[in-house]
Amino acid sequence: MAPKKTAYKRIEPGRAEVYWAKAQDFFRAMRDTTAAKNWNGAGLAGVHCAISASDALLVAKAGLRSSSKTHEDVVDLIRHHVRHPQTDEQTKRLGAILAEKNLIEYVDKSYTEKEALTLQKQVERYFGWVQALLNFQ
Repeated sequence: MAPKKTAYKRIEPGRAEVYWAKAQDFFRAMRDTTAAKNWNGAGLAGVHCAISASDALLVAKAGLRSSSKTHEDVVDLIRHHVRHPQTDEQTKRLGAILAEKNLIEYVDKSYTEKEALTLQKQVERYFGWVQALLNFQ
């Protein structure tokens, strides 16, 4: 079976730091909103942290960024363009993080403390993996 075609844009690899800065901002926002017990905000900041970290990773390693209307398509791009022993594990984690976006934004219930704390743990692990690969601070 041929790999799925995912829309992307070519981006100069040096621009990865811009996306990484956004990921760091969302990471801090996730922690701050968790401390304030704002579970919906914490969850959404965590999802956006993972999206920006993924953009930074793809820009740095492959000179591209997803332009798909579906956030989950970034998982396929990372699988195909990032060679690392933990890529499979981390893309599964990323897929689970991204799946939370619709639940947080569109389902008629508030995100719970347990859900937010579980998501935060997953985002921290994904963020740490990306940071190690990029060697950014």
